[in-house]
Amino acid sequence: MDKTSPPNDTRATLLETGLKLFAEQGYNGTGIKEIVDAAGVPKGSFYNYFKSKEDFGGEVISHYANGFATNWSKYFAEGPEEPLAALRYTYERLIRYHEQCEVKAGCLLGNFAAEMAESSEVCRIMLQQVVSGWRASFVSYLRQAQADGSVRTDLSAEQLADFFWNGWEGALLRMKIERSTAPVRACVTLMFDHFFLPQ
Repeated sequence: MDKTSPPNDTRATLLETGLKLFAEQGYNGTGIKEIVDAAGVPKGSFYNYFKSKEDFGGEVISHYANGFATNWSKYFAEGPEEPLAALRYTYERLIRYHEQCEVKAGCLLGNFAAEMAESSEVCRIMLQQVVSGWRASFVSYLRQAQADGSVRTDLSAEQLADFFWNGWEGALLRMKIERSTAPVRACVTLMFDHFFLPQ
């Protein structure tokens, strides 16, 4: 390791590299040697920061979630004040991000859930924590929208959030298959123009 660089720089570089490779190739399709080579660090450096590839996978999920949370807060800050409109604006921004990506990698959480939830308890628990945090935030905005009358109240905010998450993740999988953002755009349109609205 270059002694002139702060130790955390190497760790952050490994996490960023792992995030990119896992998103493009999957967890099982990416080896530690490939990660350290792409990061430009010695293989021994990997084990200075992570006990195993599985431990690294859990840390990549957390790193991804932190980046997502930062963007989430940024989009809400620049979006409309009304809670339902703010949610929609945020997901429209996410769609624009996917449109700009040459590789339609989808959602790292969904990819990891499909690939690792059954085989890695470390990754499953981290995924559960991250999704629970997202759900709590989404539910909070939906409750505000229910209070101002812009969202239906015959279903709970939790039920609405869960249904949206399931639909969004399914649409992201179709986006990968079709190499098009049309499925996620259709999901957002259906949810915000119809499903969420008072009946």
